Amino acid sequence: MRDFFINSFEKLIGVLVILMALGVLVGSVVAMLNPSQGGIFAGLFFLVFGSLYVILMGGFFYMALGIYHNTRRSAEALERLEKK
Repeated sequence: MRDFFINSFEKLIGVLVILMALGVLVGSVVAMLNPSQGGIFAGLFFLVFGSLYVILMGGFFYMALGIYHNTRRSAEALERLEKK
């Protein structure tokens, strides 16, 4: 059951990162097309810093999953050594 939740969480993170990237892309295009909100410069600002945000958040999510997988593998390796 635990593996089901971890695997589902991995898939959810993938979907979330894709949705965040699409949101940044759409938001930047909308900002570029709206001159009353700053126009091209606001859209570029949104695109650059939104992309950095998506990269950082996705990296933190995947780093947390990597820590989980490394801990699990370490525990399995110690159990194998203990059985010998």
